Amino acid sequence: MKKNITMNFRYMILAVILLALTACEDFLTRRPKDELSPDTYFRTETECQLYTNNFYTILPAATDFYQEDDDYIIPNSLSTKVIGNRVVPTTAGTWNWNMLRQINFFLSRSHQCEDNAVREKYEALARFFRAYFYFEKVKRYGDVAWVDEPIDANDKTLYRGRDPRAMVMEHVLEDIDFAIENLPSGKDVFRVTKWTALALKSRIFLFEGTFRKYHGLQGWEDCLKESAAASLKFINESGYGIYKSGTTPYQNLFTLADSDRSEVILTRAYKQSISLVHDANGAFTSTTSSRNGLAKDVVDMYLMSDGSRFTDKPRYDAMDFYDEMQNRDPRLAQTIRTPGYTRIGDTEILAPNMAAVTTGYQPIKYVCEKKYDSFQTSENDMPVFRTAEVYLNYAEAKAELDQLTQGDLDISVNKIRARVSMPAINMDQANADPDPYLLDETTGYPNVTKSANTGVILEIRRERTVELILEGFRYWDIMRWKEGKRFERPFYGMRLDGVGEYDLDRNGTVDFVVYEGDAPATAQGVVYKSLSELNLSSGTEGNIVLHGDIKRSFDESKDYLYPIPTEDIVLTQGVVKQNPGWDAMDGLDF
Repeated sequence: MKKNITMNFRYMILAVILLALTACEDFLTRRPKDELSPDTYFRTETECQLYTNNFYTILPAATDFYQEDDDYIIPNSLSTKVIGNRVVPTTAGTWNWNMLRQINFFLSRSHQCEDNAVREKYEALARFFRAYFYFEKVKRYGDVAWVDEPIDANDKTLYRGRDPRAMVMEHVLEDIDFAIENLPSGKDVFRVTKWTALALKSRIFLFEGTFRKYHGLQGWEDCLKESAAASLKFINESGYGIYKSGTTPYQNLFTLADSDRSEVILTRAYKQSISLVHDANGAFTSTTSSRNGLAKDVVDMYLMSDGSRFTDKPRYDAMDFYDEMQNRDPRLAQTIRTPGYTRIGDTEILAPNMAAVTTGYQPIKYVCEKKYDSFQTSENDMPVFRTAEVYLNYAEAKAELDQLTQGDLDISVNKIRARVSMPAINMDQANADPDPYLLDETTGYPNVTKSANTGVILEIRRERTVELILEGFRYWDIMRWKEGKRFERPFYGMRLDGVGEYDLDRNGTVDFVVYEGDAPATAQGVVYKSLSELNLSSGTEGNIVLHGDIKRSFDESKDYLYPIPTEDIVLTQGVVKQNPGWDAMDGLDF
């Protein structure tokens, strides 16, 4: 706790220092030599630490997790990337290079540190964040300019165009390997360590390897080998494992005020006492926010508790809420409200609040006690890297390389399943009988590799969906698997039989009423909706259909990459080229 507070306090201090050091070139040239300046700074570990603390701000914030939407969390308003109506922006916050300049500025001055061990540690930290920075750029834009020196606003380097992603990723590999070699090997949920760097390498090269494989680019095997090797080194040497405390360990992991140190590798810290808060509780309980709901096709991906497929059950798609929630993978009841749900710190049994959720499947991940329901009061930490992801990365990389063994599954994905007492994946069985639901063009991943390992790849994707939901991975998983057409599919919620009263959790109390005509007299705690408000798949009954009035499209020729802002193309007089397919939309003639 103290460490958490201290770290964030240092962020505040750093803002002043950054202004003194990097905000203005002219200011730097005029500053007296006996005062703070680049030539007299970075001599000690304290000075290096204070400056590099700012690099942590590029990590995702809480909103990047609990506001995830894409194809499996359906809010009341869809993002442009999901609808498919993105335009070429004039400027974009994701096309911003300020942090890279700060990182390179430090690396250009780190030799001033008088302690070589300290210098190497903070150079490693800077190169970790440069690798992270470029990974985020390549994910969005593909080819980008590689810059490894601090440049000024008028530097001609800015106008030289983009480098091939393969070359950029070679440099990223060099940076992350240096970080792995030189960062401290202790565990620290608030500081980047050797293990954080291995986790990042595992993430980066799984993305790059599968993106190249499914998009027909060269070098995918080497990338996947790098991911698998980094993952295995982490598994064998880090000492991290899977958090198992309590009767609902998966749910508990994301509601802790201070992140668990046995599984969480790096976290984003929050604390009310220093005004660092988020709104996860509000996002999932408020009737006036986005009303996020889990999509029906993802609910259907959760297995039965005995490991059998829910979608193999007769008329699985015609079950009511109560029946479809019975005997499922325990993570379902630890991710959304299911029959018998109670809030943390309370005993009242609650059904889904149909006024607070679009689909009827109401998320509870990150939701803490009721006292945090007020706007922007949540203070539970947000894991940025955790062991379960590394396990999943390892299994997927090995499977896509056709090198996966049962032993590989047992040291990775099956440990995740064991947390909630789910049966282990049997590789031979999975490959002998690939899940038709996960292969289907309307519910699954039709572009998946067709090989002897297709079945187990699909099972790993199922695990990734279930385990990493609302952790910021889904959109990028869809991009790297080349499954963008999922955004065009109908978004369904729970099934309703039309007009009538609903005891959703069958506890003897009416929770929800669908009426036709005049509104009936209301009762406390009951949500009322007119049939005309609901769009049901069969008219007067069926699954809730979300955003059926919005025509969604995904253009395979352009939508796997973001457009380059027009301002940057104009500044370079067309030397920086637009991404394929977007050039017809940017209004430029370069």
